[in-house]
Parts: sequence; structure tokens; C-alpha cells
Amino acid sequence: MKFVLDNTSDGQAIQRYAAGEVIINQVAYRRSLIVMPDRIVSDWSPSAIEELESDDFELLADLSPEIVLLGTGGQQQFPHPSLTQPLMQRRIGLEVMDTAAACRTYNILMAEGRRVAAALFMI
Repeated sequence: MKFVLDNTSDGQAIQRYAAGEVIINQVAYRRSLIVMPDRIVSDWSPSAIEELESDDFELLADLSPEIVLLGTGGQQQFPHPSLTQPLMQRRIGLEVMDTAAACRTYNILMAEGRRVAAALFMI
């Protein structure tokens, strides 16, 4: 059994999520956002998966993550495949899950030193 120090102090760690908010490094966010280990995009415009456009995925691709975790709120919902083309063209992985799972997965990947982006809709 190998033990590894969980060091999330150098990044944007998600501490808690609940209905209507996500707490990152003791700051509450109450609208859709993108979180990465080195930055937070707090003015991400879509507030629900139905509002996603190709430009939203272009913005994610421009951030150059290895993988994007799309947290779709209280339940998993998939965007239309044509919207995600900017990610596919740059060979950036996409995982779609509910927001709670995306928050947990983000923290794990960030702690591993991965360049991950979590695009989160509120629960």
C-alpha cells in the first residue's frame, strides 16, 4: 500500500458543493463556472446545459486542459455532440457527469497534478 500526501494547497480545491453553490478555497460561487488548478473563470455564461453553444466549448479548449469534466447539475445530461467539436479537434478529453461527481473527480485529478478543467452548472 502506497501513501501519498494529498497536496491541494497549490491549486483551486473544491471544498464543498450544495444546492446553488460551490465553495472553492473558502469562496462561494453561486453561478456556473470553470475551475482549473491555476484559475477560476467565474463569468462562464451558460446557466444550464440547454444554453450551451459551440463557443462555450471553444473557450474550454482555449484553456488547454488535458480533460474537461462537464458537471451538468443534479443529474447527468449530455450536450449535443456537434457542440463539443472544439474539444475533439484539439484532442481534449470530455467526461460528462452530474456536478457532485464532477467536483469529486476534479479534486482527485487536480491532486494528481493533471491539467483538468471542471465546467460546472449549479445543482
